[in-house]
Order: sequence, then structure tokens, then C-alpha cells
Amino acid sequence: MAITPTKTNLMAQKRSRALAENGFALMDRKRNILIRELMALMDQASDLQRRVDSVFERAYAALRLVNISMGGARDFAQSVPADGGLSLRFRSVMGVELPIVTARDDFSGQIPYGLLGTDSKLDSAFWEFRRVKTLLRDLAETENAIFRLAYAIKKTQKRANALKNIVIPNLDAAIAAITSDLEEKEREEFVRQKVIKAQKAARRVSVNKNFD
Repeated sequence: MAITPTKTNLMAQKRSRALAENGFALMDRKRNILIRELMALMDQASDLQRRVDSVFERAYAALRLVNISMGGARDFAQSVPADGGLSLRFRSVMGVELPIVTARDDFSGQIPYGLLGTDSKLDSAFWEFRRVKTLLRDLAETENAIFRLAYAIKKTQKRANALKNIVIPNLDAAIAAITSDLEEKEREEFVRQKVIKAQKAARRVSVNKNFD
């Protein structure tokens, strides 16, 4: 829709252009901060994944030894209390809510089964699988944060591109068109005033001649 070429509309378009430019700068800054946060979390996730793989390997190796030495651990596993669950809260990074997962663990620190009929291999398997659980919780928290950041970065990039490639060029074009129309009107008004002035001067000369 064409914009009426007035000085008021020109000022409004210039204000909109300044806001769009400021919005692009903010989007670009937000994107860069989110990317830095994402890269740090990706390094963290990679380290956690290596640790999870290593601990899983040790845990299953310990479990295999339990199966060999004790014929299995199913009965003893039933004495391990159920996990107390997880609590979830969030931290904000440039408006993006990233999860913080903590465990509600009622574990007292004592092995929950008796010593009768068990050996140190079962103890090793118990502790290794507890480490697995903790690391998996941390990995899930980190990977969820990475997913949220990646989505926010994509969304922010689209908005920044829209401002840079569509909104600002459209505003520039509108400003240029209004400016051109106003300048043309000023030129026309200048010519009109000159013509009126020349006509008035000619009439004065004609009147003076009649009196002479």
C-alpha cells in the first residue's frame, strides 16, 4: 500500500527504520550470545557422553562379574529403594529457558542390601550404576538445553534475516520514495511561486504604464 508523501509520514518511516536497525542489532547480539552458550554446552555434552560410555562399560563389566560369582543380582536389586525422582527449574539466557535438573535422592550413603551372600563385585556394580544414573541426568539436562538453544538460535536468525533483508530495505525504499515526492513537490512549489511573483511584477509594470 502506497504511503502518502507527507513530512509526518517521512518522520514515522525514519523512526520505524531506526527501531528496525536497533532490533536487528539486538537480534544479532542475542544470536551470538546463544551460539557461545551452545558451543560451551556441546563441549560439555561431548565430555559427558564420553564419561557415560566409560561408566556404562565399567558398570556392565561389574554386573557380568556379579553374574559369574553370584549367579545374578536380581534379588538384591529389589532391596534398592526407588529413586526419589527429579526436580526441574530453569535459568534464563537471553530469554531462553534452560533446564536445571536436580535429584530428590533419599539415599543415605549406605549400601541398601546386607552383606550375607554378597561380595565386593556386587558393591562395585551398585556404585557404578549409581554413577551412570547421575551422569545420565546431567547429560539429559545438557542435551535438552542444547535443543532449546538450537531452536532459539534458528528462530532468532530468521527474525534477524527478516529485519535485514525485508523490513529495513522496504523502509529504505519508502523513505526514498517519500523524500523524492516531497522534493518534487518543493520544486513544483518553488516554480509556482516564481511564476506568481513574475505575474505580479508584470501586472505592476502594466499598471504603471497605464498611469503614465
